Amino acid sequence: MTRTYRPLLLPLALALLSPVVGVGCSGSDSDVGASGDSSTSTSSSSGGNTSSSSSGGNSTSSSSSGNTSSSSSGGNSTSSSSSGNTSSSSSGDPTTSSSSGGTTEKFSFFVTSLVALQELSGSQDGFGGDLRFGETGPGAGLRGADKICATIAEKSMPGAGSKQWRAFLSAVAGEDGKQVDAIDRIGEGPWYDRLGRLLANNKEELLNDRPSAADPAIIDDFPNEDGVPNHQPDPSQPEVDNHDMLTGTNDKGQLYSATATCKDWTAKSGDTSEGRPRVGHSWPRNFGGGGSTWPGGSSGAGGPGGPGGSTGAGPGGNINMANWMSSLDEAGCAPGINLLEQGGPLPGTVTVGSGGGYGGFYCFALTP
Repeated sequence: MTRTYRPLLLPLALALLSPVVGVGCSGSDSDVGASGDSSTSTSSSSGGNTSSSSSGGNSTSSSSSGNTSSSSSGGNSTSSSSSGNTSSSSSGDPTTSSSSGGTTEKFSFFVTSLVALQELSGSQDGFGGDLRFGETGPGAGLRGADKICATIAEKSMPGAGSKQWRAFLSAVAGEDGKQVDAIDRIGEGPWYDRLGRLLANNKEELLNDRPSAADPAIIDDFPNEDGVPNHQPDPSQPEVDNHDMLTGTNDKGQLYSATATCKDWTAKSGDTSEGRPRVGHSWPRNFGGGGSTWPGGSSGAGGPGGPGGSTGAGPGGNINMANWMSSLDEAGCAPGINLLEQGGPLPGTVTVGSGGGYGGFYCFALTP
């Protein structure tokens, strides 16, 4: 009996199993099999940190509410999605990207935000005119400002801080005792903001009231390290008056005067002996258009003007309200913030922000 039924069990079993094998098959699955591709697709979902990699397959993806990183050394596609920090890289593409947009390959310009300067200085009033940031000796103010730029860049986009960052600041004397002009510190260009938007291709384009080839979205409102227009750093709040940026520079990118650099960015007492720092405007500050003047100042940014301006007793110096490098003289070098619309620097408030600002400055990378 047993020997008689054994040959019938195997065909019967095969017949029963064959429809089960076919259930759930799709056209895409059969196509993969027909092509002979050995590619593998892997996905993961987690509430913690997640990483995924693919060395030979076509696709690797990961999704996580924590930090995510993904890499592909030989596959066709790698993607990641995360509510935390994200970085991705590929052996075929040197660009590093961030979940908030932009690439380290291009990121080479920003305005230092108030929040960043408050954090690094440890003061709600910021650094004032003293930018040494732990540096000592000749040229300490410039070196410290450069270090501030690199620190902020790294915090905004990990990896970007390894570039050679330079603050757009002039000085009476650098490490070698010779005059330093801001335009000579920043490389040859091009320069892009955090989101990859062009500021300028070269120095020639920078030497205008506003960079001549800048992206229309940023030409009249330079962005901070996060790519946010600095006129309204908090999109949920109204615009603020924060246009004044320390430069110590004339409209040719050169040293403005011996009294325009807060003792080469090492002074912050607010004493009149420290001079009045020259500032540019990250966004044009016009009163009825054109080159406006305040009492004690004259229109045009080209010439030097020490404390009191070149044509009168009030603060301001030679004034050009549109120039990003050289607009007016601030009232003093002490730390301080003024974000209210009020007009020119207040003579009795000897701070770097008295005319509308907080002692911010521009940062450029030598290479994009």
